[in-house]
Amino acid sequence: MARSREFDTATVVRAARDLFWAVGYDVASISDLETATGLSRSSLYQAFGNKRGLFDAALQDYLDEIIEPRLVHLTDGSPDGVRRYLRDMAASLAALEPGDPRFGCMIVRAGAGIGSRDTDAAAVVAGYRRRVEGSILAALRVDAPLPADQARTAHRATVITGLIVSTLLLAPVDLDGALALLDAAIIEAAPPVE
Repeated sequence: MARSREFDTATVVRAARDLFWAVGYDVASISDLETATGLSRSSLYQAFGNKRGLFDAALQDYLDEIIEPRLVHLTDGSPDGVRRYLRDMAASLAALEPGDPRFGCMIVRAGAGIGSRDTDAAAVVAGYRRRVEGSILAALRVDAPLPADQARTAHRATVITGLIVSTLLLAPVDLDGALALLDAAIIEAAPPVE
């Protein structure tokens, strides 16, 4: 007879997510994951198969619980959504205490680490970028719905997305520089002057 799990999977995944967010996949050891989750190595392996299985669950939790709720300003169809999204990001970063892992982004960290050598992780990182850029593009079209310059609007979405990713990469080591990138993105997101 199999033993029933004596832990809450969602709580374990969130604890692992926070560790991976703070240090990345490569640095997080199984011992670190045992400490963070309160589970033994054998329990982690039984529940998730291996470290990568736990990382995949943590990454999905990050997308569902952190990324998607933040995209609301971009997907609700209200005007000025991109600039509100960027201002909210800047306010969130400015409010964090030094050393808080939320200065960065778990997905951006994954792109610089495991995503550079693992096609499945790379696909998640690329999907995140496409999701953000597509949401920004849709929001920019709400602010400037005239089809006069769709290529320029698409270009602006790409530039803003690049500035967001750069912000999330830079924030853990240079918060002022990261906030300056967000200021540049806010300027880029302003509706074009007719």
